[in-house]
Amino acid sequence: MSKTLSEKILKDHLVSGEMKSGEEISIKIDYTLTQDSTGTMAYLQFEAMDVPRVKTKKSLAYIDHNMLQSGFENADDHKYIETVARKHGVFFSRPGNGICHQVNLERFGVPGATLLGSDSHTPTGGGIGMIAIGAGGLDVAVAMAGGAYYIPMPEIVGVELTGSLPFGVAAKDVILEVLRILGVKGGVGKIIEYYGAGVSTLSVPERATITNMGAELGATTSVFPSDEITKAFLAAQNRADDYTALSADKGASYAKTITIDLSQLTPMAAMPHSPDKVKTVKQIGAINVDQVCIGSCTNSSYMDMMRVAAMLKGKNIADNVSLVISPGSKQVMNMLAANGALSDIIASGARILECGCGPCIGMGQSPKTDAVSVRTFNRNFYGRSGTFSADVYLVSPEVAAATALTGVLTDPRDLGLDNNILDIEVPSEFMINDNLIMAPDANGETQVVRGPNIKPFPLGKALEETVSGDVLLKMEDNITTDHIMPSNAKLLPFRSNIPHLSDFCLTPVDETFPARAKAKNGGFLLAGHNYGQGSSREHAALVPLYLGIRAVITKSFARIHQANLVNSGILPLIFSDESVYDKIDAGDTLIISDAIAKVDGTSAFTVTNESKGFDFEVILDVSERLKGVLKDGGLLNHTKKQG
Repeated sequence: MSKTLSEKILKDHLVSGEMKSGEEISIKIDYTLTQDSTGTMAYLQFEAMDVPRVKTKKSLAYIDHNMLQSGFENADDHKYIETVARKHGVFFSRPGNGICHQVNLERFGVPGATLLGSDSHTPTGGGIGMIAIGAGGLDVAVAMAGGAYYIPMPEIVGVELTGSLPFGVAAKDVILEVLRILGVKGGVGKIIEYYGAGVSTLSVPERATITNMGAELGATTSVFPSDEITKAFLAAQNRADDYTALSADKGASYAKTITIDLSQLTPMAAMPHSPDKVKTVKQIGAINVDQVCIGSCTNSSYMDMMRVAAMLKGKNIADNVSLVISPGSKQVMNMLAANGALSDIIASGARILECGCGPCIGMGQSPKTDAVSVRTFNRNFYGRSGTFSADVYLVSPEVAAATALTGVLTDPRDLGLDNNILDIEVPSEFMINDNLIMAPDANGETQVVRGPNIKPFPLGKALEETVSGDVLLKMEDNITTDHIMPSNAKLLPFRSNIPHLSDFCLTPVDETFPARAKAKNGGFLLAGHNYGQGSSREHAALVPLYLGIRAVITKSFARIHQANLVNSGILPLIFSDESVYDKIDAGDTLIISDAIAKVDGTSAFTVTNESKGFDFEVILDVSERLKGVLKDGGLLNHTKKQG
């Protein structure tokens, strides 16, 4: 039977289960990655498992998020991650080496392998033919300890690419078109697999841009074939031996197919405050722009930066614009410096940031009050930039550079550029210098260093017979992890300090929530569709756990967040009848009687609204294995119990 590429890779790594859509499967994980925003917690959890050495082919720890060292906290976390990684067999990428996804693509991605990362944009690795999945830190810790990774078997959605990108149109416009078609919920429970004649016209970095923002679709992952383009990229990275040719079988069938003619695309932008609120640049018009940011794991490759440099060369940025640029890796920065492109960028008036996530996660470069910020990033959620009154637009590097030059949102095709200016070839040989990657201690004798900001993480408690409490907060659709656990320059240094973070949980929705949750000793959360979209950060589950949240009842969940709730022992419940949402108010007291029996039973069970005197039905859409996790009070408790 003909198989898709995704099915082939999953079958090669299948540990348990049947590959039928929706059925739980487990797969072997070859590689893992963590970053410093989620990594401290992941390694604390790994240590709690008492496993002396990681059991993957290779695990990597990156420092790329918490780069501003305005106090001791970030530096202490970096030292903890460095020492715990080296002790337990994990390679450590030092601050300044680059963004985890960019470096991983350059130096470690292997076609046909599986990669699990504690970052939602781990699917970037799909650009090189990996099944690369973002997950919570605890899931990654279990994989490092040799455990399988469990997911419902995704549907495989095929996206056929035809034609080739015309002048001024970029890979970013491809994924923005997919987001326009499918929306931010359209990929939930799905793998997006790209195929067709248009694939061969895209470089590996361009493919990685597209798979990177599959996270914004809510997709489990996205994947491209591994072909001659992949082979050339790996050879240029001096990694030709890692190449394997991979593609879907002829006649492979998909649950759904979409066809995109690359030649018909036009420069686009995602408008505030959602990545799927997409229009063409011309439809939006020449709005005044205050800030332009170029970089992030989506658009910080050598190819992206060279196109930007070519557009800026010999020109000056507009007086009203602040332009900041952050190359994705030391390799990219070195090459730009060596060939003179960095000088061209600086001469235009751009400000150069270090190789890291930076403004993409609100770590510096927040725009001014009421600003319009045009960014090559992957998310433009409300307040994510650090300025709640700012409007953020997501665009390609070409649109960003054009906008920086004119001061208004600009289609690059309107600049009168020579059509050859953007024809940047992938180098036949990249500059390779891995001196900021530290190999692990061969003997495991490194002493782990823990700073005073690193606090114990909360553990869930075994499920009790009765789960009761008040509805502490009622929320709308598309509540993001940025709402649940804000991520900004002030809070990121406290990623290893759950008690401190608890004072900020859900404050973008209701500033009184933390105090009320503590006064009530926890309770329930209520929300609409797609609750928990965005980051993989398990802090969005750990902090509510610390505050005593027992269950979250929604119309639907984002995949990673639902898994993180289960991992923390919090019941993720879905309304059987969405109209009941309108009948429940904040402050209502809810009771789940015989909770253990109900979790053990069928997927649907009743909850009593004691305040209003009615029962309603909810669905616990988890596997039998995950029911055991919930009964034990979370994955760590369950893992220890299972040995």
